[in-house]
Amino acid sequence: MKAEIIAVGTELLLGQIVNSNARYLSQELAALGIDTFFQTVVGDNMDRLQQAIKTAQDRADILLFTGGLGPTQDDLTKDAVAAVLGRSLHIDRLAMDHVEQFFKDRSRPMTDNNKRQALSIDGAAPLPNRTGLAIGNALSEDGKFYILLPGPPKEMIPMFEEEAKTWIMQHILTEEKPLYSKMLKFAGIGESALETELLDLIEGQTDPTLAPYAKESEVTVRISTKAASAQEAMERLDALEATIRDRLPEHLYASEDVPIEKVIIDMMTLHGLTVGVAESCTGGLLMQNLTSIPGSSAAFKGGIVCYSNEMKEKLLNVPHDLLEGEEAPGAVSQETAAVLAEQVRMIMDADFGLSVTGVAGPGFSERKPVGLVYIGLSERGGQTATFKLNLKGNREAIRTRSAKTILYHLWRRLNERTGV
Repeated sequence: MKAEIIAVGTELLLGQIVNSNARYLSQELAALGIDTFFQTVVGDNMDRLQQAIKTAQDRADILLFTGGLGPTQDDLTKDAVAAVLGRSLHIDRLAMDHVEQFFKDRSRPMTDNNKRQALSIDGAAPLPNRTGLAIGNALSEDGKFYILLPGPPKEMIPMFEEEAKTWIMQHILTEEKPLYSKMLKFAGIGESALETELLDLIEGQTDPTLAPYAKESEVTVRISTKAASAQEAMERLDALEATIRDRLPEHLYASEDVPIEKVIIDMMTLHGLTVGVAESCTGGLLMQNLTSIPGSSAAFKGGIVCYSNEMKEKLLNVPHDLLEGEEAPGAVSQETAAVLAEQVRMIMDADFGLSVTGVAGPGFSERKPVGLVYIGLSERGGQTATFKLNLKGNREAIRTRSAKTILYHLWRRLNERTGV
């Protein structure tokens, strides 16, 4: 099965919003065993939208639309699909009740154009919208399948997960075996290096299949197989996971789609361990990552953002002659990173202390280049380790990569300590 994703909205063409829907849907369709060969973006214009639909009909089995389902006259997706298929539109009564109740609950008058959000193409299955007002549609004609979803991700994603995916399984993939997948999460390694390590598996894949995905400072490999039962699928996926883990045990941190900070918090909580953090150039980002995990208070003791040299001295007892002076290593140095990690661990009375100090940009600091970062890791009863990073990218990329890198080294140390 081949799919084409058609994103509708002039705001996409103008670059006013990012088409994150296409990325999400491509991944979800791939997980169902459906190939996405084309992604189209078209503005709010009836002629061009109809032309895009006709082009997609010639090269795809499934046409999946996002956007253009709202209440205004430029929301044209249902009108265009109906016109191309020679069908009419009607008001779906349940959807209309939902729209009317929305305005009634808020004691607001409903303008007449809101009825457009309850429109449905004749013969289509309505896809309820539990997070918004505009219903979606799903229908088939002449061996082609059409799925219409809203544009806002907070509406599109739940509708796809709860409604469209079920419709696809019932109407399109009826003779297919179910697809089972596992998400393998890696840290401390880039996408190209990971691909090199797994190249023979990728090039020789049949079933199970492998597909790498890269995000900022993390890489995911989705492994998938079609099988008659979950047990059969897991046997295949577990065997492939074991092969990959044997090659990259120092980088594969989870076999589910979770960030490394969750794995760290879970490990530390399980073993009764705690951590404190001292941050300079990351400005609290590392603490934000850790505290974003529910239950993090069991492991995270606290942290200090010591952005200035003054705060490094006053709050974390970094010696003045280490920070300033002609021969001083400076705030951005291995020596300062070590002291920060050790001091914050002692101040917080934690098992581990983490530190980040560097130059995030946009300009030089202490005559040191943008992207030079030192991170420190102190352990109660153990040796303090420091790591020099030479990072590329803009300010936010450098901050994010710094925080993720120190988390990776903490995960490695926890594995050594706990024998995982």
